Amino acid sequence: MIPRYTRKEMAQIWEPENRFRIWLEIETLACEAQAQLGVIPKEVVPVIREKGNFDIERIDAIEAEVKHDVIAFLTSVAEYVGPEARFIHQGMTSSDVLDTCLSVQLVQAADELLADLDMILESIKVRAYEHKDTVCMGRSHGIHAEPVTFGLKLATWYAEMDRNRTRLRAAREGIATGAISGAVGTFANINPFVEEYVCEKMGLKPEPVSTQVIPRDRHAEYFCALAIIASSMERIAIEVRHLQRTEVLEAEEQFTKGQKGSSAMPHKRNPILSENLTGQARYVRAQCIPALENVALWHERDISHSSVERYIGPDATVALDFSLRRLNGLIRNLVVYPENMLRNLNQMKGLVFSQKILLDLTQSGVSRENAYRLVQKNAMKVWEEGKDFQTELLADPEVVGALGETKIRESFDLSYHLKHVDTIFKRVFGA
Repeated sequence: MIPRYTRKEMAQIWEPENRFRIWLEIETLACEAQAQLGVIPKEVVPVIREKGNFDIERIDAIEAEVKHDVIAFLTSVAEYVGPEARFIHQGMTSSDVLDTCLSVQLVQAADELLADLDMILESIKVRAYEHKDTVCMGRSHGIHAEPVTFGLKLATWYAEMDRNRTRLRAAREGIATGAISGAVGTFANINPFVEEYVCEKMGLKPEPVSTQVIPRDRHAEYFCALAIIASSMERIAIEVRHLQRTEVLEAEEQFTKGQKGSSAMPHKRNPILSENLTGQARYVRAQCIPALENVALWHERDISHSSVERYIGPDATVALDFSLRRLNGLIRNLVVYPENMLRNLNQMKGLVFSQKILLDLTQSGVSRENAYRLVQKNAMKVWEEGKDFQTELLADPEVVGALGETKIRESFDLSYHLKHVDTIFKRVFGA
């Protein structure tokens, strides 16, 4: 976790204090369940609950000697609890604590990310309605295609992020499982009731069948959901970067008072936030492959997944959390230039209406092949000679003969392309 790209609220989830606090709660709840079963004396549970604590520096010192983090933790806890500590961790294995804790942390992180997505969705919605009727150029292959509105661009962002919210909620549900099943997952030394009790108290579901670990396909789904969110974030960032190019300048990131764009060129205003988000997306996606590779463990368990998850758990969630907050600010403060949008739309001198003319010709009885030939012939004059498309069509006797001058002029109407904007908005945002 790099402080530059870290929010305190997300970082705290991965701090040792939170991790060991969750471990202690899992162990204490397991003791409560064991006492209900009569496996350990009931009178020791209040002692463990009241005295249970740990010292992080002490845990580190013990681990340096024993080379086992859970044993080091249990030793530290025992130093606080006293003789009753012998009843802690009865029938449990380290993975019962580690995996159940990781599930809790990933759920906590998902809740932060869901809150981020809620903010972004609201920001996009506000800007989408603001620019619902702001006409701009739609592009395919980077080339002028047909008119859209800037609000429609934003609506596509909203719909995609809404799908991402659904994906993340599903991944959260999938990862919200715990396992207190003992060595190789057979419950030989611990009653399944303990698992059910602990999971219910921790807001998890019992893993239906674990080995000695929770199956890692759940974790892979979680990190893949984060990767998809990151890709959607990059799609928005790239759009902003393209729109901010000097030759386009239809929108740009807010340039605050006192901000400087270049150490060498004082005039520069660069899309640094969007470029940063592109880089962040690459990093979050990179965590997806190790998570997928963690699915294939040896037999009932190995620990090849362990070191990987110590990285990717904090890194992917912290990076995405920071990035989504940055994206929210970018969208909320994005500067939009409707005049430049119209200027760019008119740059190709009417070519954006070529499909309408093509369809008009076919409707008038001209074959599609001849209609395409007629439209393309006149369109190429605009590309190659700088002519005006409507003027050329009006000078073409075949086109005028098929459509008439009035119909040709009527076909150069922006409202034709935008007549279903409200319908799309209702589909995306509701009535």
